[in-house]
Order: sequence, then C-alpha cells, then structure tokens
Amino acid sequence: MRILLILEQTSEQLTMASSTVIHFFTDLKNSQSYSDLQVKRRRKMSGLKEGRTDLGTVHRERVTLVVDGSHFAVDPATFTAHPNTMLGRMFGPARQHNFTRPNGKGEYELTEGISASIFQVILNFYQTGVMRCPDGVSVSELREACDYLCINFSASTVKCRDLSALLHELSNYGARRQFEGFLEELVVPAMVSCAQGGERECHIVVLADDDIVDWDEEHPPPMGEEYSQILYSSKLYRFFKYIENRDVAKTLLKERGLKNIRIGIEGYPTYKEKVKRRPGGRSEVIYNYVQRPFIQLSWEKEEGKSRHVDFQCVRSKSVPNLAVPGEGGGGGAAWGGTMPSPQVDELDRLNGPAPSQLPQTATNES
Repeated sequence: MRILLILEQTSEQLTMASSTVIHFFTDLKNSQSYSDLQVKRRRKMSGLKEGRTDLGTVHRERVTLVVDGSHFAVDPATFTAHPNTMLGRMFGPARQHNFTRPNGKGEYELTEGISASIFQVILNFYQTGVMRCPDGVSVSELREACDYLCINFSASTVKCRDLSALLHELSNYGARRQFEGFLEELVVPAMVSCAQGGERECHIVVLADDDIVDWDEEHPPPMGEEYSQILYSSKLYRFFKYIENRDVAKTLLKERGLKNIRIGIEGYPTYKEKVKRRPGGRSEVIYNYVQRPFIQLSWEKEEGKSRHVDFQCVRSKSVPNLAVPGEGGGGGAAWGGTMPSPQVDELDRLNGPAPSQLPQTATNES
C-alpha cells in the first residue's frame, strides 16, 4: 500500500511538471510570435521610410542632376558625406531650408561650363575620394570645375596618366598661392608709395638680393629709371623667370581690379662702367645692365590719356599749296588760298610735346 501511495504521488507530480512545461513552451511560443510581430511591424514602418518593397529591396532616395544635358541620378548622402564642398552644402543644410530648389521637373540643374565627362570624374571623388582623369579629359577643365565646386585639387585627390598636364595645373595652383603672398608683402606697398606721391601708375623692377645699384650722381642713367620702384627679392626674381608664373600673376592682378598690366624682363642699369668724352666736352656714361623682371600697371581706367585739348598745325588735303614764309612776297609771309582751320587732336600719351612747344598758328583775315 505504501508503495502504491508513493507511485500515485509521483504520477501526480509528473503530471503537474509536464503541464508546467507545456504552459512554458506555449507562453514562449506566444511571446516569440509577439516579438516577431513587433519586429515585422518595425521593419514595415522603416521600410516605408527607406522605400522598401514587399520583397525587402532597399530603394534609397535619389536626386537627378542635369549637367550639360546629361542626367545623373545620385543619392544625396553621397554629397553630404563631403560637407565642405558646394554639392555637400547644396544637398545638406541648404536643401533642408529650401535654399536649394529643383526645377519644374524635380531636377537640379548644375551651372553651365562643366561638361558631363568632367562631372563623371568628379562623381568618382564623392564615391571613392579620388578623381581618376581618363585620357581625353582636360585636366585644366577639371581643375576649374574643382575650384567652382570647392573640391580640393591636389596630387592626393587627382590621379592622371598625363603627368605633364597634372603637374602643370599643380604648378599654376602653387604659383597663385605664392604670388598672393608676394602681392601683399611686396607689390602692394610699392603701389601705395606711388599713389601717395600722386602717381596713377607704377613701374616696379625686381632685383636679386645681391644686386648692387651704384649710379653716378652727375651722370644718372638717361632712361628715367629713377622713377621706378625697386624691390630686392631673390624669391620674386626666381618666380618671374617662368613665363607661366608671369601669366598667373597677371591674371591675379586683373582679378584685383588693376589695369594696363605688363610683366616681363628688361635691362636695368646697376653701376657705371666707364665714361666716354665726346667732342665738345660732352660726357657719355656707359652703365652695366642686367636683365631683371618688371611689373608695370595702373589703377586708372584711362591711364595715359590727355585731359586737355591740343592744337596742332597740319597740312590740309583740300589746300595743298601753302605759301612758305619768305617766298614770293618780299620780306613778309604770304599765304595762298584760304587758311585751314587747326585740327584738334586728343593725345594718347602724356609725354607728348607741351602746348607751349607746339608751333603757333597765325590767321590772316581779309
């Protein structure tokens, strides 16, 4: 009897344990179903935001850019990953605040001047961080597009098979930055000195640091070099040795509003070599000349034009036979025919003859 009682109790315990296990797995299954339902619901909601389809394929947002008549569908996140570029700002905060707006077709038109092939290379930068310039694509146009789009153009961001073209553009970029420093440090103070003296133009000669200028006070050079501004700078002298650097400097000076710009190489007298005595006691001084760079520019719109009216006596085509003084009329000057009126000319050069030096014209009225 005792054994039967123990068996009955054990059977009841087993039944209760099995029931507990069954309820546990049932609750676990229900909880998993609920969790799966929650996950599916979250996925569905996120799928609506990301553009998911029923098959689970992700369709991210795309914007269409029109460049040189070609259409490019790009994820705006590609641009916003580089926020310091123009496109990064366009499709970042500017787009969020409606500063960047599409056209009537919902497309974003990029400015003219950038070709589709150039923009394709620029897209490589946004996708990989490197622009690989293929054959047939102008490196110069690529650099101009990078300047416009605020993309760093350097040896680390541009890879090109044509090393000559790449190095040429890198040299232009370096020359521009270098001359900006020369302009503020050396050239602008020389121009200010001329302006404060009442001048309207400036002629600057660049000498090397070891050049020595020793002019004879009694016999200075006869070419007016005393009015030139002298800059002692071997660095600027070496900079202007290259024609390409002179072109870069001229472009930068034009951008700063200066006019009538000439940059080149000219001879400059440094010291007296010898003195020759000419018949009549006149002395001729021979100077040693060195080839040095010069900059000539003006900040006036009509530099070199006369502001006054000059009268000159010219031979008239309608009255070819003007009597010469002293001919055919005794001691007085006789004029045949009608006296032509003086011609009015506006001189284009300031160094023309002064009005007092011009021949005086006389009129005889009958």
